[in-house]
Amino acid sequence: MARSAGGFTVAIMLAVGLFLSIRASSALSVAGFSFLTEQEWSPETQQFGVAAVLFGTVSIALVALCVSFPLSLGTALLISEVVSPKIRQSLITLVDLMAAVPSVIFGLWGVFFLQSAVIPVSLWISTYFSWIPIFAVTNEGGEALSEASAFTSSAFIAGIVVGLMVVPTQTSVMREAFAQTPVGEREGALALGATRWGMIRSTVLPFGRGGIIGGTMLGLGRALGETIAVYMIISPIFVINWQLLKTGSNSVSALIALRYGEASEFGLSALMAAGLVLFLITLVINFTASSVVARSRSGAQS
Repeated sequence: MARSAGGFTVAIMLAVGLFLSIRASSALSVAGFSFLTEQEWSPETQQFGVAAVLFGTVSIALVALCVSFPLSLGTALLISEVVSPKIRQSLITLVDLMAAVPSVIFGLWGVFFLQSAVIPVSLWISTYFSWIPIFAVTNEGGEALSEASAFTSSAFIAGIVVGLMVVPTQTSVMREAFAQTPVGEREGALALGATRWGMIRSTVLPFGRGGIIGGTMLGLGRALGETIAVYMIISPIFVINWQLLKTGSNSVSALIALRYGEASEFGLSALMAAGLVLFLITLVINFTASSVVARSRSGAQS
């Protein structure tokens, strides 16, 4: 039964990849390798590529990881090592329920509440850390911008929202890894005089290293493919924007959602090609994460 289920899952993934490859073949035959380097998206003029949207996808995902990783790690340690068993189950249920919140709810929350709250933070970061290129917000002439409108609908805001969305996934993987730490190693560390934090640092974190890495990469895969929340927040552009705090970004999934309804037959093939690129990237990340978890001590004992 388990082998049949696993084989069926692999067959579905192969079928999805084959479908995308067939539908994307006409667009890829026209664009060639420039599909990965071209920023503009204009299939009607046969000048299109995913460089800009792929850059936006990665930048949003990296911001999301910077937000989600400390939250996930801290929450997983809190649940597995700090709180009492009675409270632990309630927290586990609460984190699991967070994963069930629809993406559109996160998107609405990000647009109508979080954005206005984050703009002053973005302005402060740009004011004091503009010497770092990704935190500068400038116009075409290189002059610094301070208007609130220059900081809306940015990759930074979208990344924060997506980061909160992937916290439950990362927390669950990390918590399971930490919970499998051998009791003998925990008690041995405490018997030698270690404090609770000392025991966590010397036994739990090393044992759960694979779960930390695997959970982070699984969260990255989820962040790369997020669609609705990103689509609602960003202001789509088709140029690489190195300034994370500045208005304007894009992602592969948001591009597909934006152009699918009005695409021609060739334009639809181009969108399928963009989806194929995203599919391959997330596939590699998820397989790598699964391999890391399986080779870790915690994964080997699960």
